[in-house]
Amino acid sequence: MSAGFLSRTGLGLGLLLGREPVKPDPDGMTTDARDMHAFKRTPQERARRKAEIMAERAAGVVSHRWRWRRWASIVGFNGLFVLSYWLDLQLVEGALTASRVLGFHFADLNSSLQLMLAHKHAVNDFVIGASTVFTLYLLAGGRTFCSWICPYHLLSELAEMLHLRLAERRLVKDHELDRRLRTVMFVVFAVLAFASGYTLFETISPVGILSRALVYGTVIALVWIAFLLLVEVFYSRRLWCRYLCPIGLTYGIVGTVAPVRIVHHLDSCLHEGKCREVCLVPHVLEMTKLGYAAEVNTPIGPDCTRCAMCIDACPTGALTLDVKGISRPPGTAE
Repeated sequence: MSAGFLSRTGLGLGLLLGREPVKPDPDGMTTDARDMHAFKRTPQERARRKAEIMAERAAGVVSHRWRWRRWASIVGFNGLFVLSYWLDLQLVEGALTASRVLGFHFADLNSSLQLMLAHKHAVNDFVIGASTVFTLYLLAGGRTFCSWICPYHLLSELAEMLHLRLAERRLVKDHELDRRLRTVMFVVFAVLAFASGYTLFETISPVGILSRALVYGTVIALVWIAFLLLVEVFYSRRLWCRYLCPIGLTYGIVGTVAPVRIVHHLDSCLHEGKCREVCLVPHVLEMTKLGYAAEVNTPIGPDCTRCAMCIDACPTGALTLDVKGISRPPGTAE
């Protein structure tokens, strides 16, 4: 493994666990990256980039192609559970926390860990199901579950749209919390499960609550979902997903070296920051700031949800969805 790969992996895990991003030392950049940053600081190139940014803003064209794909994926995945249950097809059984699809067991990694800690032993079906999901996310990478499958993500995204509209009118203000809180909550819920013998997290997890409500029609717990959404609209944008939920943390760790990732291409970037504005986890896109990219082609780290909203927002194609070894552009580091 190259030093660059190990450095990126360590940096990505650090960001996932809550460390703040830092500007890289020029000595730690590749020669090509340093040369590109120097070129972008020349008066001629600055003028060109400014002109392109102004023209792009004047055009006002914004793509939502990837958003519609994600929403269709979320509705489709969760709809399979609902239809299978209500039509008694028995093709997809259970909910997102634990299910059986065409006879194959699937189990959420965090839910399986919580259950095993609470019961003090490994439940065979959960071990099998978790192993299947573990393998899938070794390939899919990042927090793909969050933006492509999780039903709460869709509701939270709609709440975020409302929050941003209210913020534009200065009716609300986003209160950022310490991102390390998510790591703390992961440990707290694990300790509570082990000490109490009860999976407390599953009681309050909006993922499980929504999945069970959709399939089985249990609606009382939706009061908690409504409360979370109100907090996200009026107090802290994407509170649950950014600062509290350990599910994304689990998947991010598993998918750290997955072949599917979003890649930033320094040579095409205008550095206007539209990608960071739409990103659920904007700290993973620090390399899009001028002078921050350590490589010409940089894979986004494991805290990335692969939502691809940054791809929609970027007017120059500086961010692309990549499969390592298949669609990697020339010059991308191993």
